[in-house]
This record gives sequence, structure tokens and C-alpha cells, in this order.
Amino acid sequence: MRNIAILASGAGSNALNILRHFKNSESVHVSLIVSNRSDAGVLKIAEQFGIPSLIITRADFLNTENLLAELKMRRIDFIVLAGFLWKIPESVVATYPNRIVNIHPALLPKYGGKGMYGHFVHEAVHEHREKESGITIHYVNAAYDEGDVIFQARVSLSEEDTPADIERKVRALEIEYFPSVLAKLL
Repeated sequence: MRNIAILASGAGSNALNILRHFKNSESVHVSLIVSNRSDAGVLKIAEQFGIPSLIITRADFLNTENLLAELKMRRIDFIVLAGFLWKIPESVVATYPNRIVNIHPALLPKYGGKGMYGHFVHEAVHEHREKESGITIHYVNAAYDEGDVIFQARVSLSEEDTPADIERKVRALEIEYFPSVLAKLL
């Protein structure tokens, strides 16, 4: 059995999709939900699914000793970032080499890096009048959005698309592909 931890900062739509996908799996179990916000919707989702959760402070996250102890105690094999907005400390990356995966709402290397998340990405894509956007699932390394690409999916954009339209199209790709790509990795 592979135990995974999901780190999320927001509503938890990707976490919910992953939980549903692996709900009856005999080989993958979501063992922990970690959030950096006590009011994050993902914590309610964890409660609904009976998944233990951990709210982590910035200090504990940067120190990593408590986080790594929690991950070890829960026998976490793999970490999934699903809308988690903090950069993963190097000690965590070193402890989980090629076992931390992130989903980014653009076609990296474009529109990645510090501050490029959620609506900021879609607004930048719109502003630059891109003809396509998409998702990138990649391994996490010590730099924002620079780990090796595992998978990309693309969607065409029209000149009439607003940032909200782009977000809707990209979200559909996340829902369609993220759990199945994780299943292949695991």
C-alpha cells in the first residue's frame, strides 16, 4: 500500500478529485491532508472522508522537523501538492526525491515561478493573448515550478476567452487528468 499526503491551501477541489479516485484503491491510500490555512476548505473535505489533517504554521513548515516527523509517523511514501502555495523546503525535497508532485495551471516553463498561481496565471495567459493553455504535472525540486515535467495537457483558447474562461478550461483538464496521472506514477 502506498500512503500519500496531499498538501493544499484552498478549497480542495483537486484533493477531492484525488480522494474520490483512490477511495476504493487497494494500492494507494490518502493518509494525510496538510494545510497552511486553518480555514481552508480542504480540511472539511478531509473530515468528510475521515482523513487525518494537519494545519502547519510557517515556522514549523520552514523548520521541517515536525512536518517530517508527522510524514514519517504516517508512513508517507509520496506527497501531492494540490494548490499548495508555499515553496517546499529543500530538506523535504531531499527526503522525498522524485516523490513530490505538483500540478500547475499553465504549460510550464511559461507562467511559472513565485507568485504565479491561480487567477494570476490565467490573467497573464490572457494578457499575453496565448492561443493555448493547459496544465503541467511535474516533480517538485528546490525551485518554484522547475522540476521535471511528468505530463502536460493543452486546451485551445479563443480571443474572446476571459481569464475566468481560461480558468474553467484549465480546471476541466485538472479534473480529467490529475488523478489518472498520479495513479500511473504510484
